[in-house]
Amino acid sequence: MEAIKIMEKKDKINWDYDEEADVLYISMGSPKPSMSADIGDGVVVRYDEKKNEVTGLTLTGLKSRLLKNIENKS
Repeated sequence: MEAIKIMEKKDKINWDYDEEADVLYISMGSPKPSMSADIGDGVVVRYDEKKNEVTGLTLTGLKSRLLKNIENKS
C-alpha cells in the first residue's frame, strides 16, 4: 500500500465553520476539488488522488458532540 501524505507541506491551514449546519471545514492550503472518504464518527477526509495527499477534513456535528462531551463530564 502506497503511503498517503498528511500535512507534509507547511501550507497555510484554512478553516470555515458553518454554525447552522454544525460543520467545520479544514483545508490544507486553498480549498481545491478533491475526492472524499467518510471515515466515520462525523469525519470526512478530502484527498487528491493524483498526488496521494490529504487536502482537508470535514467534521460534522462538532458543536453538538463537544457540548454533549462537556455535559457528560459535569
